[in-house]
Amino acid sequence: MSEMITADLVDLDLAAQTKEEAARALARRMVALGRVTDLDGFLADVAAREAQMPTGLDGGIGIPHCRSAHVAAPTLAFGRSASGIDFGAPDGPADLIFLIAAPAGADDAHLTILSSLARRLMDAGFTSTLRTVTSPRDAAVLLGGEPAPEPRAEETAPEAEEPVETEPAQEPVKTEPVEDSVEQEQEQEQEQEQEQEQEPEPEPEPEQEPSPAAGVFRVVAVTSCPTGIAHTYMAAEALEKAGREAGVEVAVETQGSAGFTRLAPDVIAAADGVILAHDVPVREKERFAGKPTVDVGVKAGINRAAELIAEVRGKAERQGTRRGGAERSGTEHGGDGAPHRPGPTPVESAGEPGAGYGTKLRTWLMAGVSHMVPFVAAGGLLIALGFAIGGYNIDKAPSVAEHFAWGQADSWAALLFQTGGLAFGFLIPVLAGYIAYGMADRPGLVPGFVGGAVALTINAGFLGGLAAGLIAGGVVLGIQRVRVPAPLRGIMPVVVIPLLSSAVVGFLMFLVVGKPIASLQKALTDWLSGLSGANAVVLGVVLGLMMCFDLGGPLNKVAYAFAIGGLANPNEGSLKVMAAVMAAGMVPPLAMALATVVRGRLFTRAERENGKAAWVLGASFITEGAIPFAAADPLRVIPSAMAGGAVTGALSMLFECTLRAPHGGVFVVPLIGNPLLYLVAILAGTCVSAALVILLKGHARRGTPTPAAPEAPHKVAVAA
Repeated sequence: MSEMITADLVDLDLAAQTKEEAARALARRMVALGRVTDLDGFLADVAAREAQMPTGLDGGIGIPHCRSAHVAAPTLAFGRSASGIDFGAPDGPADLIFLIAAPAGADDAHLTILSSLARRLMDAGFTSTLRTVTSPRDAAVLLGGEPAPEPRAEETAPEAEEPVETEPAQEPVKTEPVEDSVEQEQEQEQEQEQEQEQEPEPEPEPEQEPSPAAGVFRVVAVTSCPTGIAHTYMAAEALEKAGREAGVEVAVETQGSAGFTRLAPDVIAAADGVILAHDVPVREKERFAGKPTVDVGVKAGINRAAELIAEVRGKAERQGTRRGGAERSGTEHGGDGAPHRPGPTPVESAGEPGAGYGTKLRTWLMAGVSHMVPFVAAGGLLIALGFAIGGYNIDKAPSVAEHFAWGQADSWAALLFQTGGLAFGFLIPVLAGYIAYGMADRPGLVPGFVGGAVALTINAGFLGGLAAGLIAGGVVLGIQRVRVPAPLRGIMPVVVIPLLSSAVVGFLMFLVVGKPIASLQKALTDWLSGLSGANAVVLGVVLGLMMCFDLGGPLNKVAYAFAIGGLANPNEGSLKVMAAVMAAGMVPPLAMALATVVRGRLFTRAERENGKAAWVLGASFITEGAIPFAAADPLRVIPSAMAGGAVTGALSMLFECTLRAPHGGVFVVPLIGNPLLYLVAILAGTCVSAALVILLKGHARRGTPTPAAPEAPHKVAVAA
């Protein structure tokens, strides 16, 4: 690391008063050495990173950092402020400021070195020495992790008598290597600490606090931050240190810029709890499903590591089991404990290492569909509003860029319709891009979007988008398995992989698989347009069952994606399918809401409160509104919901109702063909579902002498 910091990059008397001034002063030193090519551009990148999350840490540390195209070589600059500078830390100003500059294409080795420094900053002895060192040269040597040159003690005799001068130079020499990385030194220091700390602990801690099921409490953790350079590794170090002090086994997976090495499945299986300290989505989060989880920001992992370990330990003991608990954390990061999801949404995952191919495929498809839905809602509703204001001939209006009359309603309708059409045009590329993203992470985005655009160009439609996403992800995974020389690794993710994968995907989609898929899509569209009578009713039943089986889960999303795929090139059949899908999806929450009103004593107080919200959710076409009821009593609620959904889907098809909007519930009824009969279909299905759930729950109540405890259903909510 010595090449990353020299005495010229150290300012022990930093005169800056603000974090912006501090960054500029240290960045100027980098510019003077040719490490940064554009001062203002680099500072803009530093400010952008600072805007994502303050970089001040407890203990008087400020660590502004970023990856920037204006950085020529990985560089570290250090400044020490006598008055302190506010970097947003809870405990006040920072007197130790580290400016880390990483190139946009920094390789793993450089990032590993920077992460090693971040871990060392959690050592109080290390920072204490930095506060007392008097020479920029000694500070650079200490930060560089190399031993001081031999002649230093002879240069100035008085300095040799002061412990302040000799201590910093000797500390990195403990492990002797001159060329080895700081990481090896740190590992040996940690081993020494573990040997010292583990001897006194067995008497009070490990024997009394953990449950009898296991001798040692085990925690797995994931840490990540937006740039993945500093906070990611500092949080990991803090959690590991707090674990050692508490007698808890902590295994941390750092999802940083240099990539990540997955925790072994057996380590996760043996864990009693999970800590997620992150400011970007955790990759492969579904691996930890079913375990007591604490989900916080990455800075909490640095500043409150001991509290987090105590919290996850308390959760495990409150739930009464130490292994494979069913509790999941509902936190500020969006965990809702919903049993229908195979993993987080959005999903950035290639599937759990031990999962079957079917599970992985479902996860990848959900990654694409979940990212596509916002485009569907925005674009589809804009199109629907355009039709509502301007009539069904609004699609023939000229471009609003060439002709727009501010006072004419038709112009505004054309604006809405054309904007919605552009948003709708992203559906297939986004679907394909994020399927590939789910398989291969960020490198899959470019070929995925390219493949989706090709599918759109050759009219391969929704099926083409699915195929393009899977092909793109597979191609990227194949390229990533090829070993490349070290000098090429830095350009692989930004040049080589996008170039090769896009070329292969384009070839396959244009010339090999695209045309057959386009023919299949056309045949499917023609079949839908010709649906009538009994065939349409059967399709309505099937779609209704799919929409209500998992209440917003994968099967529900497949039916929904099938419907909106037809809206790209709408015809009478595809508009009927869209209407049936939305109507059936509204039934489960509406039915549960109705049941809580008709026979409220069959439901707990919490369920009755959920029933009030379910009216609005159902009316808005949010099928997930029925999840609390299904989680509490799946064997009665889900079959009842499916029966009502099948009735509604069949009636909607029978009544030949149509719908051009992909979302909106009752709020887009004016845009529905045969709106009164459409409402009749929804009402009929709602009544059927409500009657069935009341009948089944009433039968169960008669067979049970005492009602179930109000909290009992929630304890099995996720396990269901």
